[in-house]
Amino acid sequence: MEKYPLIHWRPASCRKQQERKIQVRIALLKTDESTPFSSLTRARAIGLFKSLFFHRKARFLKILSKFFVRLIYKKTNTLWNLSPIGSATPYFICVAKIGVFATASRCWKILDWHKDRHQNYLQRSRRHVNLTQKVLTAFKSLSSKLKPRIILAWCHFSRVYRFIRACFFIITISTVVSACGPTNQTERAHFIDPPQLQQTLATSGLKINYEEASWPKEEWWHNYKNLELNRLITKSLQDNQNLKKAGETLQAADASVRVAGAKLLPSLQSDYWARQSRNPIRGVVASYNPLQGGLEKTAFFLTPFVMTWELDFWGKNRAALEAAIGVATAQTAEFEQTRLLLTTGVTRAYVRGYAYSKQLEITTELVSLRKELLTLAETRFETGLDTADGIQMARSDYESSIRREATVRAALTIQQDALARMIGEGPDATRGIFTNQKNLILSIPKIPKNLPIELLAHRPDLAAALSRAEAAAERIHLAKTLFLPSIDLSVASGIEASVTTSSMSLLSSRLFTPGASGFSVVPGFHLPIFQAGRLTGTLEIQRAEYDQAVNSYNETLLQSAQQVADSLANIKRATTEFEAQNHLVQAANNQLQLAQTRLQDGLKDRREILMEQIDLLESKFIQKTLDGDRMVASVDLYQALGGGYSAGPNPLKPRPSPESDPLTPVVNKIQSITGG
Repeated sequence: MEKYPLIHWRPASCRKQQERKIQVRIALLKTDESTPFSSLTRARAIGLFKSLFFHRKARFLKILSKFFVRLIYKKTNTLWNLSPIGSATPYFICVAKIGVFATASRCWKILDWHKDRHQNYLQRSRRHVNLTQKVLTAFKSLSSKLKPRIILAWCHFSRVYRFIRACFFIITISTVVSACGPTNQTERAHFIDPPQLQQTLATSGLKINYEEASWPKEEWWHNYKNLELNRLITKSLQDNQNLKKAGETLQAADASVRVAGAKLLPSLQSDYWARQSRNPIRGVVASYNPLQGGLEKTAFFLTPFVMTWELDFWGKNRAALEAAIGVATAQTAEFEQTRLLLTTGVTRAYVRGYAYSKQLEITTELVSLRKELLTLAETRFETGLDTADGIQMARSDYESSIRREATVRAALTIQQDALARMIGEGPDATRGIFTNQKNLILSIPKIPKNLPIELLAHRPDLAAALSRAEAAAERIHLAKTLFLPSIDLSVASGIEASVTTSSMSLLSSRLFTPGASGFSVVPGFHLPIFQAGRLTGTLEIQRAEYDQAVNSYNETLLQSAQQVADSLANIKRATTEFEAQNHLVQAANNQLQLAQTRLQDGLKDRREILMEQIDLLESKFIQKTLDGDRMVASVDLYQALGGGYSAGPNPLKPRPSPESDPLTPVVNKIQSITGG
């Protein structure tokens, strides 16, 4: 240690191993010209063989290099969807050739592979060996004195060589990755224009209202003039479980907005903790300082003021807040959509149940008439006025009427059970709800003038889809800011004391003193340089989600236009069929009156009167079915027009365009340099 004070001594085993390696290298360089198979002769033969081999394979190595370049280029374009860079192709070929030749040099220990030098390889080898012998002769004279320093220098040289080689490899890979970075962006999804409905409205047969207040009101179900329906909808808005769940989801979205908004402001907190510890007598601390073994230490920290604040230079936290607001707005619109589906569902179930109740009255009367016809057929058979065929036909019609009555009764029960579930009650709550009910008045909503354009402001599902697209656009901005540097600030102040004793009283005397106070101000600057594609992947994920949100909005817009068109077609169809059925019922009623007149004149018997009554009831049964379809179509139109929702965005508001912000060219440049 005193002779070589600057040398960092290593264990004896490591030194011996290094000495053996050096001796082996020296022995390989020693030559004996008298021995035909000496080390020098073998080295010359091997060198000549390698030189000739690589001279003949030079063309093969060049072709192999180009093959690897094209293969890597093809794979990167396939995986990353990159555009070819013509100027980088020669660079890639050069890098690949360097890699292939470096690999060959590493495998065969040859420093130079040029084809025009292999002829003089033996001469160069002889000169190198002679020079090496001279160097080794001088080296032997100093080896006994400087052997430890030689070992240390060789270790340092090998480390530096490995370090340089690793740096060259990293720089090469980084350059290749930066050259292969994404240079073109896929075109984002775009919002479609409102679909045209002029011809659909013209052929619907409904008049267009040119007034401003032409959209349905919020409580549109009052237009049916039924108190029981109003009561059921009010009850469902209070006790429906799905609506309550949607309301809780809305509260969670509002809370997320508060969480995102908190990042724009500095956060303050207080830290307090105490520690009581004891050092072991034979532990790590005692091995360094035996005097500390077995001592107890008491520490107390009180930091009443700790502030952290991230400075939002690029709008990252603002974008996160806007995204949270967009999600909350979408959740509010989805809550209104749930409310609309609930009110239309209750109305639709009540309308169908009302139609089934009217049909049940008709089927009950039909069963009684069929029963009477069966009795007449049996009487005529017993008196010999008719055959048994009349009895069988009458019995078949009677059983069919009973089966129809059971079907209608089951359908009515199903609608009652659906109403009970939607109002948050059990099935017994709606039993007998359609007994002694007043008639429903058909209500068809007005058709607004600017129907296609203003659908966005009156359709909650469409407004929710647009809000989610806007939130996705803000998340793209948030992903772009991750490529840029960020600055944060941390400020803390408090008091601190520590004493090597088990007595807490000594700690209190040191804690609340001017010397125990302290503070820290820590500004931080964070710059992402190379993240192995993580930032690029995050940005592409957000872009894909934005495209999905835009496509979802477009699909919702087309679906809303289809629902309006389908509702108008169903209203037109049901109204036409209902009017035709009304004429048929009127004709059947006139036929029944004529039959009753002929019965009084003795020209008809009781069976013909019963058949005329059955035909009239059959016509009325179909009439009630068409009347229910017409009312259901009107409910569908109320739903297609938004059901009184008017809190949607302005239809003329510009749509989000996340790739037109000022950060896009900067992020693309950074992405092409670092690869993200």
